[in-house]
Amino acid sequence: MTPFASVTTVIDSALFRDAFGTPQMREVFSDRSLVARYIEVEIALARAEARCGVIPAEAAGQIASRCNIDALDFELLRKETDNVGYPILPLVHQLVKQCGEAGRYIHWGATTQDIMDTADVLRVRAGLRIVEDEIRALRGILADLAARHRDTPMAGRTHLQQALPVTFGYKAAIWLAMFDRHAERLRQLKPRVLVGQFAGAAGTLASLGDKGLEVQQAFCEELGLGVPATTWHVARDGFAEAVNLLGLITGSLGKIAYDIMLMASTEFGEVYEPFVKGRGASSTMPQKRNPISSELMLAASKGVRQHAGLMLDAMIHDLERATGPWHAEWMAIPESFVLTAGSLHQAKFALGGLIVDEERMRRNLAVSKGLIVAEAVMMGLAPFTGRDEAHDLVYEVCREVNEQGGTLADALARRPEVTRHLDRASIDRLTDPGNYLGMAPEMVDRAIAASRQQGA
Repeated sequence: MTPFASVTTVIDSALFRDAFGTPQMREVFSDRSLVARYIEVEIALARAEARCGVIPAEAAGQIASRCNIDALDFELLRKETDNVGYPILPLVHQLVKQCGEAGRYIHWGATTQDIMDTADVLRVRAGLRIVEDEIRALRGILADLAARHRDTPMAGRTHLQQALPVTFGYKAAIWLAMFDRHAERLRQLKPRVLVGQFAGAAGTLASLGDKGLEVQQAFCEELGLGVPATTWHVARDGFAEAVNLLGLITGSLGKIAYDIMLMASTEFGEVYEPFVKGRGASSTMPQKRNPISSELMLAASKGVRQHAGLMLDAMIHDLERATGPWHAEWMAIPESFVLTAGSLHQAKFALGGLIVDEERMRRNLAVSKGLIVAEAVMMGLAPFTGRDEAHDLVYEVCREVNEQGGTLADALARRPEVTRHLDRASIDRLTDPGNYLGMAPEMVDRAIAASRQQGA
């Protein structure tokens, strides 16, 4: 017998699930956890209505004590959900039987979407906590990486060409600042997203008469959620914002992954993911050491991006209750959270043990024979000749080096129009990449200080 369940996605696959997700996040969005959240919401509603005198307090107590997920017939629930199209009515049927006489008060004045939306808010809240914790840990890793390599010079590249010297700490500080902003975005969205949904069939709370808003307030208090100003049955910007934040987070992880993969290529050889025997091995090429975590991060970013777009499309609901866009959220929200958690986990592994080859970075800086600091020479000559003339002169010297070989320093030293202004020591100083780092180290200090000030 096969040890693998019959599954069709990487989220649940026994082979791939821990590459693309984490057990903790999968549990948050598992079927059992979802049904548990439905029950939690129904119990909270009963307690709120009892507090407001809508249903008997004794009935609410019976509902809270007797609703039992372990007593559910999940196969029956599955079949009836497939028939009805939603799980709440079949679930309520079973809960009513569990609660006896008190069962008549379950789901009092609610509609299916109230229960499902609020349960999803509870899942999103739990998912955001995991994401927040992972981002906090990743920010610590990035801050350490930036500080450690504050002054480690390397080639900065634009359009895949060597451009100007930077430091590896500067690159890591840019990564850090992205995740500081994501942490801030996450804090800011919580009040907008973590609100309850209880409004009844068309969102007007008509079924509870003049008690509607009072019950809604008590219901949200029971669950520790905010109270919405209006019904959001068809106003889906909150969930769309949450998933699009995940798109931003995984997009940043994809950018970091792309950088690592490029720098780990044989021709660059500047960084490597942590060594674990067998990880990234090829079935045919023994020399290979593939950047597996980075590849998974990049793949996750593409997957979440698609779901972010789906959530934007799903915002377009018709009238007071939607005819289909709502269902798209059932696919996009769980998968986005699981993929994001998996990507953050891979990033912590890759960056937490990243191997930085400082010597290879220095050797790569020397590949251009000094051309990478042509701008420094131009700026050094400009006070004497003017910027345009300096630019044209250095441009000609760079062409000479490219066509005839040698170093930029030697080629400059052969030009009288250069040596009348700069002696050999000045030329050597200007053509040393380590002397043209700009404010990169200071930017590292500023990024780390800002991250520490922001805190957790």
